[in-house]
Amino acid sequence: MLFAALYERVLAWSRHPHAPRYLAALSFSESAFFPIPPDVMLIPMCIARPRAAVRLGLLVTGFSALGGLFGYLLGWLAFDALTPLLKDAGYWPYVAQAEGWFSQYGVWIVFIAGFSPLPYKVFTLTAGALSMPLLPFLLASLIGRGARFMLVAGLIARYGPRVEPWVRRWVEWLGWLTVVVVAALLVWINVRG
Repeated sequence: MLFAALYERVLAWSRHPHAPRYLAALSFSESAFFPIPPDVMLIPMCIARPRAAVRLGLLVTGFSALGGLFGYLLGWLAFDALTPLLKDAGYWPYVAQAEGWFSQYGVWIVFIAGFSPLPYKVFTLTAGALSMPLLPFLLASLIGRGARFMLVAGLIARYGPRVEPWVRRWVEWLGWLTVVVVAALLVWINVRG
């Protein structure tokens, strides 16, 4: 029962008095370099504290946008130095795709990456490397990230307590299904790349 134990542990952590600080740190770091999205902590925190969901969604949005600015700065100042790390981490195909999307869609791709499950950090670094105008980048980040995290927080606050028993019952299956989907996605990326 690997995922059931992890789920219980994350729920316990989400009730910790310092959990919002950890969530803020995760949100900041994920936007620039860390691979784990803040949703994995935001969701159980909203389940544990549904009345605080809006505040938690705003916290994640703000620190994610700040992390995006840090990623932008890293891309602007040190993209060449970061290139080997991006290649080793398997993000290089995303960088090449992001550059193409930037030329095609401009600032809209930052909004889309901020809202979607695309690796947002790739877009923050690439925006900096391409010297995208800072104000449109920041606005697209705030709107995209805000829409995503406020939607997650709102849905979990509203429906989380009702679906939590279902999640608890099926968490092991959901966890292994996620592993299979991620593994298949990695194989697909490696075959294409």
